[in-house]
Amino acid sequence: MKVWEKAENFFGGRRAVVLAAGLLLLSLLPLFLLGRYNVMCIDDYDYGRRVHDVWQATGSFAACAQEAWRQNMDFYRDWQGTYVSCFLMAMCPMNFWYGAAWLVPILMIGMLAVSTFVLGKHILVKWLGCEGGGASVAVLLLLFMFYQVIEAPFEGIYWYNGSTHYVLMQSVWFFLLALMSETLWAEGKGRAVFCCAAAAVLGIIVGGGNLVTGLQAEIIMAFLVLYAFYKKRDRIAYVIIPFLAGSAGFLFNVLAPGNLARASVDVDEGYSAVKSVFLSFYSAPVFAVRWTPVFAVLVWLALLPLLWKMAKASKREFPHPAWVTAGAYCVLSAMFTPTLYAVGMTGLSRVDNIIQMTYYVAVLAVTVYWLGYFSHRKQEEGAGSTAEALGVFLERAGGRMSAVCMILLLSVWALTADKNTYTSISAARSLVKGEAQIFYEDSMARYALYTDETATDVVVLPYREKPYLFSFEDLSEDSENWLNLAVARYYHKDSVRRGGNGTEYTEK
Repeated sequence: MKVWEKAENFFGGRRAVVLAAGLLLLSLLPLFLLGRYNVMCIDDYDYGRRVHDVWQATGSFAACAQEAWRQNMDFYRDWQGTYVSCFLMAMCPMNFWYGAAWLVPILMIGMLAVSTFVLGKHILVKWLGCEGGGASVAVLLLLFMFYQVIEAPFEGIYWYNGSTHYVLMQSVWFFLLALMSETLWAEGKGRAVFCCAAAAVLGIIVGGGNLVTGLQAEIIMAFLVLYAFYKKRDRIAYVIIPFLAGSAGFLFNVLAPGNLARASVDVDEGYSAVKSVFLSFYSAPVFAVRWTPVFAVLVWLALLPLLWKMAKASKREFPHPAWVTAGAYCVLSAMFTPTLYAVGMTGLSRVDNIIQMTYYVAVLAVTVYWLGYFSHRKQEEGAGSTAEALGVFLERAGGRMSAVCMILLLSVWALTADKNTYTSISAARSLVKGEAQIFYEDSMARYALYTDETATDVVVLPYREKPYLFSFEDLSEDSENWLNLAVARYYHKDSVRRGGNGTEYTEK
């Protein structure tokens, strides 16, 4: 009996927050440790080449920042309008110290996890009236779940260029949304002014990032302006200013000459605007099913009693659950539109990472809203009997249900047959088997060849081992391959290619 009582109290009080935070940190530890063996790859070379050259010539960080901005403006004119992302991608940490790649997972996980926690808790507490401790537990378990089933771990955690363009920009957007929303709830004018100013600055940054995040930001900021107009008109200036700043940045992005120049040479053809929107609404439920595996279902079932308890205790009203659900569906669907319009497809894994996280946050908020609606509605004759029965069950046996689901969840996580199913288990496996260490040795052997000034035509051997999570494209045997050319230009070699099956690296 005492065991069950302790299990039922897992989701209650400060201890629950500590335990949930501990579980999250424990799950992230293998990912950080694997990051010790991370290396520079793919587009990092093309975007970082000019800055790397300046660093080698001058050793001046200021000169590198200036060169990054010049390259940024060149890209704006000739290739793409994402003026913030391109600048940050040019300032790749590995340009200054090749061994700095271990910082990438710390930065990307840290930014997205913290921003999601801040925004998720803000939504639950300020908008839905939930208790702070319970809201923290819910968001921490959501983060634990996300990082175990993330669509593309390499592209969202370890690859600097790809994660900067999407994960980092989405993180900034989550901070911006929390700040902009806080202006509507802040009690003091000073706090509202500060949040407004900070949100305006972040709005310009988000506007210069990827178009998926940018479009999402425009839609939600417009909704906040409309909400302020109807509900909190005395605060409308605080949300209009960030909205205008973000919109100006977004327009500067999409109207870049480089976007037209790139479209003229890009072989990918997108759909029309109308068809893209239609297909977006179709894509959202398809990917929602994909992102709701048994692991995710167990997390939601474990959280359900806590969410019911918080929703029932909330002082907020929950009058329009259908409209809230429809709004969340529209926002999620809109995130599929840019890639459908630009290249005629969905399923770009580095994009899917941020849509997946948005989906989980939206489902959490919508679930609480529906539970609030059912727990607050007046019981008319014959109405709400199912909801009432659910409420009685969750209040009487919910603690045990949560405990059983958590036990099943942890068992599925730790004892899964395929050790690459969940990211933390996969990372731990690569570390224990020595794959990561061997991979890094081979990478550093390649780096020694790249930086050997006497070598002009470099031939490297295939990796002997490669962690499952490091799923990036390797060099080709064809020296004219785009990636081979990027590495050759970065290190000023006549050619670079992969070849041979021996035990030592050779050069020609």
